[in-house]
Order: sequence, then C-alpha cells, then structure tokens
Amino acid sequence: MSLFVSGDQVACTIGMNEVFGTYITERDSYLVIKLKSGYNIGLLPEQCRFLSHGGDEEVASGELVQDPNLSLISIISTGGTIASRIDYRTGAVTSQCEAEDILRAIPGLADIAQYRAIPLRNILSENMTPDIWQELARAVFAEIQAGADGIIVTHGTDTMAYSAAAISFMVQTPVPVVFVGSQRSADRPSSDNVMNAMCAATTALADLGEVVVVMHETTNDDRCAIIRGTRVRKMHTSARNAFVSLGIPPLGYVTYPEKTVTLSRHAVRRNDKRPALQDKLEPGCGLIQYYPGLSPSLLAGYADYKGLVIAGTGLGHVSTEWIPVIRSFVENGMIIVMTSQCLQGRVCDRVYDTGRDLLHAGVIEGEDLLPEVALVKLMWVLGNAGTRDEAVRMMKENHAGEMNMRSV
Repeated sequence: MSLFVSGDQVACTIGMNEVFGTYITERDSYLVIKLKSGYNIGLLPEQCRFLSHGGDEEVASGELVQDPNLSLISIISTGGTIASRIDYRTGAVTSQCEAEDILRAIPGLADIAQYRAIPLRNILSENMTPDIWQELARAVFAEIQAGADGIIVTHGTDTMAYSAAAISFMVQTPVPVVFVGSQRSADRPSSDNVMNAMCAATTALADLGEVVVVMHETTNDDRCAIIRGTRVRKMHTSARNAFVSLGIPPLGYVTYPEKTVTLSRHAVRRNDKRPALQDKLEPGCGLIQYYPGLSPSLLAGYADYKGLVIAGTGLGHVSTEWIPVIRSFVENGMIIVMTSQCLQGRVCDRVYDTGRDLLHAGVIEGEDLLPEVALVKLMWVLGNAGTRDEAVRMMKENHAGEMNMRSV
C-alpha cells in the first residue's frame, strides 16, 4: 500500500537534488510523480517524503490572474490531449477548454501572454468534418477581427493536417494561426504537451502571418518546427516528432526552453495580408488511392460527387481500364485532380502514354499537392468558384503556399 494519496504534494530526492511535485499513483513499485513542469517521473518510495494533502485540489481552488499588460492570444479548442490534465480521483485524462484550466494544465503559458479561450468543440479528431472546419474558420476570423495578436487552435493530431489546410484556404490572416497538438497525453512521462504548447504560444506572437502547425521537431525536448499548414503531414503514429514538412523546409523553429523563434525568408510576415474569410466548402468531394488491380467498378460509388482526387502511382498514373470511366465523369461535370502517392516530387502526366491519355480524358495535374491537401483545396475551390472553368483555373493556382513552382 502506498504511503501517499493521489493529489498529495511531495518532495523527492534525486541524487543531490530535491524536486517537488504531486503524487499520482503507484506502478510496478514506483511512485508516479507529476513535476511542476508538467512532466511525470517514476521514483522509489524511499526517495519521497510527504508535504501536504490535496495539493492539486488546493491549487485548483485558487484564483489565477492573467497579466493584462501582455499580448492577447486566443485559444480555440477543438479537443485532443494538448491541454489535458489528470483527475486524481479517477485517474482519467480529460481535455480542458476554459482559459484558466488550460493555463493550469500547461505551466509557463501565463508568462508569455494573456489568453481568451473559445471552446468550439471537444471531439476526437477522427470525428472532424467539413462543417466543423467552417465553424472553426469563422471562429478564427472572429478572433482576428476582435484584435487577437495571435491564435492557437488545439487539435487532435490524427487529422490536424487536414484542418490546418482547410483553415489555410478559408482564412487569409495577418497574424499567426497556430495548430498544436500532443502525441502523448499528460499522464505519460514522455508527454509532449507542455513543450508543444509553449512553442505554439511563442509562435503565436512571432512576426508571422499565416496558418502553421507547431510540434516537436526532434524526439528530444529541444526544438519545435513551424510548418506551413498546406505542406504538413503526420508521418508516425506515436513519435513526438511525427509531423514533418514535405516539399519545402519548415518555415522556422522555436528553441526550448529558451523560446527563441527563427523564421525563414519564405514565411509570410505579420500584417502582410489583410484579413478575409471565404468559408464555403463543397463536401461532395472524395479521395481515392489507386493500387494495382483496383477495379474501375469501384468508381461507381463516386459518380454523384462534384470532385475527386486520385492519389496515383509515380508521376500520377492509374490503370488504363480506369480512363473510360474517368472520361465519362469529366464529361458529366466532375473535376478530377491527379496527385501522387510518392509525396515528394510533382505529377507529370506527359511522360508516358497512360498519363497523356488521362490528360486527354480531362484530368487536372495536381502539381506537387499532397493528396489530402488537394482534397481540401478541391472542396474549397468548388465551394467558391462560379463556373467549372473558374474552378479548373483556381485548382492550378497557388493560394496558400500549397504548391511549389519547382520541385527538387
């Protein structure tokens, strides 16, 4: 039986140093202690001594005062584990939506800025929809109009790249709009929530004027990458450095714990653009990945769609058996965009016969668009274009840094 009760404040000796924290639970004969930094460590019972009961409950009952002299950051919460904290009575990790709860969950944020919290949704990111993207775009734009110096969007990591791309197209922003998440929840010793949140808040006040994702750049707690919202992808299921920039280097970095921001010359600067909102989307769009032997009969399920993105092989290819079906879809008004499964490089359907036949069938080359970004862009284009010709032209144009003029 443990000497402590969940929530007890304890002092623990590590070598010649003494650290202070909150007792959470006991696992495999080790005490799990949450440090004031937000990280957890495991220590032997003889290393720790009791200080006081109910530490977290006592802290939670005190009033948290924000500094009105600091810059204002709006935090729009959609869910995820970035601002989670432990209920010591149940052991459950819950997402926090109120400003004071977020500041308590992420120590140090209050030293960077003052915050206004907008609890938009509290969902798992796989439940994100185009309708919620529109709600989020309107909320972001409203905070820009209300004078926020920067905006943070807390989001689950699984579909964060889709949402970042959607807001990149729908909102033209003069201030940073920073998507941030956490790969590992706050109850884990290796949680990345504290560092990611601190880097996000620092970026939200930087000389930046576009939508970005800010997450761990390495597996260590030393640097976060600032990645354009239309060039980002989650490349690992659970690693802390899962998010990478594809096709272009990151727009910058945030060192930690120094909280120093460096931006590349490619980053859009603060106030370079006037605020604007184009929040219409056409949800009747699909994304399909071709694989060898995939029957063209599968396409019948997409016949009523307004648009379709195909992640083809190599330079942008599918089986020649698909071409008659694709041609018929285009003749019926559908817009079909070809991207590549390769992720690096660009589509070129002029090299091989299959590619040329696809072009003759009316397929649009997706240049070096990431397949999921192409899907979101197609939804946005079809929601805002007045004619099919205008939609085709808009798909070929660069709107939010989603396409490179040249590929390496």
